[in-house]
Amino acid sequence: MRRFSQRRMRTLMALCCALTFSMLVLSCTLGEPSLYFFRLVVGLSDSSCACSRCISHLNPQRDEDGWFMERFNESFKPLLSRSNSFISDDTYRWWQWLQAEMNPSNLSSVLDRLFQLIPADEHYDDGGPHRCRICSVVGNSGNLWESHYGSDIDASDFVIRMNQAPTEGFERDVGCKTTHHVLYPESAVDLNNSTSLLLIPFKTLDLEWITSALTTGNISHTYVPVMSHIRANKHKVLIYSPSFMKYVYDSWLEGHGRYPSTGFLSLMFAVHVCDEVNVFGFGADPDGNWHHYWEKNMQGGAFRHTGVHDGDYEYNITLLLADKHKITLYT
Repeated sequence: MRRFSQRRMRTLMALCCALTFSMLVLSCTLGEPSLYFFRLVVGLSDSSCACSRCISHLNPQRDEDGWFMERFNESFKPLLSRSNSFISDDTYRWWQWLQAEMNPSNLSSVLDRLFQLIPADEHYDDGGPHRCRICSVVGNSGNLWESHYGSDIDASDFVIRMNQAPTEGFERDVGCKTTHHVLYPESAVDLNNSTSLLLIPFKTLDLEWITSALTTGNISHTYVPVMSHIRANKHKVLIYSPSFMKYVYDSWLEGHGRYPSTGFLSLMFAVHVCDEVNVFGFGADPDGNWHHYWEKNMQGGAFRHTGVHDGDYEYNITLLLADKHKITLYT
C-alpha cells in the first residue's frame, strides 16, 4: 500500500512538472496560454473572423494591440436603433453644443417618428469566426487622381463613400460601387436604390431633416439652405449614434478639434463593423496638396482647415492604425 502511494506521488509530481514546463513553453509561443486553453475547451476559433487578418484579433505579444485595446470598445454601437437610442445627459449636452442648436425638439419624440419611417433594428452585429467582411473606406483626397485603385475598391463587400464623392468619370481611380454613403443635411446628394444612406446627425434638426426629406420636404434650411427632398431608399437609411460619435471623440481623438470629421467618423464606423478595412483617398496628394480628387484647384486645402476638425491629428491616428496593422492605407 505504501509502495503504491509512493508510485502515485511520483506520477503526480511528474505530471505537475510536465504541466509547468508546457505552460512555460506556451507562454513563450502563445503569449496568453490561459486564453488559448479557454478557446480550446469551449471550441472557439483562435481567430476572431474568417479573414486572413482581423481587426479585432488581439495578440498580447504585440505592443500595438495594447495601444488599440486602450481605445477600441465594442460596447459602443455605431448606429442608432430602438434598442440603442439611449443618450446620456453628458453626451447630449456635448452633442447639442457641436452646432449650437437653439431650442431643439424633444429627441425621444423625434426618434420615435423617425423609426416609424426607417428600420429600427440593430445592424451589423453578426461578427464572429465565420464572417469575413472586407470594407473599403473611400475618402475624397486628390491622391486618388490617376491612382487606378477603382477595381481594388469595388472588390470589397462594403464600399463606404462620403459627402459629394462623385464616381462618374472617375471610375478607374475611385471605382463605381457604393454600398454606404455617409452624409449630413448640408452635404446631401441623391442616391440610388441599392445604397445605404448613413446620416451623421450633428444636431436634433438633422434627424428631423431626414424624416422630412423622405416625406413632406418641409425643412429646407438648417444653418444654410439644404435639399428639401432627397432620393434614397428609406428601407436602407442608417443613423450614426451621437454616443458613438462622443466615444470616437474621447477615446480616439482625445478631445482634438471641436468634433470628428465625416471622414474619420466613416473610418471608425468601418473599424467597428468590418473585419478588414482598406482606406483610400485620405491625406495629401504626392505633392503635399490637400484637395478633392474632382477639383482643379490643387491649392484649395479647404477640407483640411475647417476650424472644427483637427485634420492633422485625425490623419496621424489613421497612420497609426495602418502602422499597427489594423487597417491598410493606400496612398
